[in-house]
Amino acid sequence: MADSSSGPARSQPGGELHSLSTAASSRPWVFAAAMATIFMAAIEGTIVATATPTIVGDLGGFELFSWVFTAYLLTQAVTIPIYGRLSDLYGRKRMLLIGIALFSVGSILCGFAWDMVSLIGFRVAQGIGTGALVPVAMTIIGDLYTPAERARMQGYMSSVWSMAAIIGPMLGAFLVAHASWPWIFWLNVPIAIVAAILLTTALHERLQPRVHRMDYAGLALLLVGISCLMFALIQAAVLSTPAMVGLIALAFAILTVLVLHERTAPEPILPLKLWRNPIIAASAVASFGIGAIIMSSSVFLSVYVQNVMGLSPTVAGWVLTAMSFSWMFGSMGGGRLMLKTSYRTAIVIGGLWLVPGSTMLILLDPSRGPLWGAVAGFLIGVGLGFSNNTFTVAVQATVEQRQRGIATSSSVFMRIIGQTVGTAVYGGILNAGVSGHVANGGDIVNRLMDPHLRETLPPATIGPLVAAIGDALHNVYIIQAIVTAVVIATALWLPAGLSPVRKAHKDR
Repeated sequence: MADSSSGPARSQPGGELHSLSTAASSRPWVFAAAMATIFMAAIEGTIVATATPTIVGDLGGFELFSWVFTAYLLTQAVTIPIYGRLSDLYGRKRMLLIGIALFSVGSILCGFAWDMVSLIGFRVAQGIGTGALVPVAMTIIGDLYTPAERARMQGYMSSVWSMAAIIGPMLGAFLVAHASWPWIFWLNVPIAIVAAILLTTALHERLQPRVHRMDYAGLALLLVGISCLMFALIQAAVLSTPAMVGLIALAFAILTVLVLHERTAPEPILPLKLWRNPIIAASAVASFGIGAIIMSSSVFLSVYVQNVMGLSPTVAGWVLTAMSFSWMFGSMGGGRLMLKTSYRTAIVIGGLWLVPGSTMLILLDPSRGPLWGAVAGFLIGVGLGFSNNTFTVAVQATVEQRQRGIATSSSVFMRIIGQTVGTAVYGGILNAGVSGHVANGGDIVNRLMDPHLRETLPPATIGPLVAAIGDALHNVYIIQAIVTAVVIATALWLPAGLSPVRKAHKDR
């Protein structure tokens, strides 16, 4: 079984050929650079969220503060599949260095923002760079290591997200208290410089010269279509129904044109034949579900702990830490298990952890206390670690090297879409539940979520409102259980017995 970590690039039709090579002593440095780039993307969200109240207090523009996250998420999601394809055409190293540069410039400028509008603009630059960080770094690891080695390495890389989820909020609070909020953006710049130096000196990429026919029409259609869809989903809570329906209809119309165009494009930006691969199709569905589960078992669990149980944000943070912590062990365990058994078995075993975790959330009740929620999150974290890591390794092993970038980025992209759609659906369920039980619920919920304003509400008001939120979140967790069943079912799409050391398809 050949791997791209050694040997010359071989002639193949239909795409750019390149190979990555490093000396055995240099591979750990390349791996460290990949870990650093993923860490930058992972910690950015958690550390900024912690400092948001301070930033709003300094810059003003409270009515725009949600766009600090919306602009970043939107541009990141749109550019992920583009970077994945461009890395297949023009090289991993080049695209990742471009992403690191854009992310770093955006981070520096964010620290110098003079108002909320300028901060949002600089977050766009950050998001454009972030689109390259995770998928291209993961693809480089897929190129340099054999499938059996990837199972172990991807487990380590997944642990970076857990570390960021734990370190980010604490570090953000420390910087705000003892320095100033611009440092939450500048913190990543030294890490980016080190990662770029390591990539430049330790990673060697050989490109076979070839004239490309860039699919500019496909690129434009993808950008506009996904942007419309993401904007509609992210702003679902504030858009009118006609605007929401119109944007989604426009997005699907544009994406339909994209599909038709990509069938005839010489070098499509989104190769449709990849989606006919059962492993990639299963990964897309599972990644979407994993993204939705992440949001229901983190953001909405925090809402339950703070607003239904009436506990502090600190307690909610500790509850969510359980899932972040266990994800790391699930990723490592999944890597070991898939080597000994198969991709299908590893995902099913992961599902055995997801089922009791989701069941515990359905049975969540204020009388059970935060420990119940933490245990549920711990079980879910293990299951997600198993499933997410296994699908990543399976996808990278099932495609040729010249398509590994777009294949890897498709999984990352679908996870972000799942998070966005999940948030919109769950938020709609929560809003409907509150409005159906409490008149003028929106304003009261805002007061309930503020620990200081909560004390000003009379018990007669808090009681029905808390019950309404609890009932709505109960329905959210029923939906999560259904999504969990779908994620487990995707394992059936995978060929029986297929594993990193027993391949049904060539690695290239």
